[in-house]
Formats: sequence, structure tokens, C-alpha cells
Amino acid sequence: MRSVIHIISVLGLALLAGACTTPQERAARMQAEMTQLIAIYGPACAQLGYAANSDPWRQCVLHLSTREELQRMGNASSYYGGWGPGGWRGGGYWGPYW
Repeated sequence: MRSVIHIISVLGLALLAGACTTPQERAARMQAEMTQLIAIYGPACAQLGYAANSDPWRQCVLHLSTREELQRMGNASSYYGGWGPGGWRGGGYWGPYW
């Protein structure tokens, strides 16, 4: 599977290229991305009991892809991101006084 950095960079490049493309080209690119997600997560959603190519099935595909992205990112729920405040204590740039 791709890393989160790869996905973010692809999306970033898509946004940058989006300024120079027509709406039809952007739609084609988004369709290609969705086709790739369907190929990866579609069979799992079908095994979960969703009828293929239905709205709940598409929601399942999006949910599974988002869930996997979040798992790859790790626990980024703290104020300091994925490392948490404990990663900065005990030395480093700020020293042990923080």
C-alpha cells in the first residue's frame, strides 16, 4: 500500500496541476482516483454485504480508504501531532525545563 506521504504528495500535485487544467481534466483525474479506490476496497465492501455499485457500497469504499489513511497516519489526535507532548520532554532543543 502507499504511504500517507505519497498520497498527500499526489493530492498536492493534483491541486497544483488543477490550476492549469480544465474542469473536464480534473473530473477525469478524480474519476481515475475513484476507480482505483473501488478496485482496492470494492471487494471488501461486497463481502461485507453491500450491493455493488450502490450508494451504501460507495460510502463503504470511501470509509475504508479514509480509515486506512488514518491508521497509517498514526495517533495525530494530540495538540502536538502524532508524537504527543512527551516526545519533546527530557532534552532536545528546549531542554529538560519544559
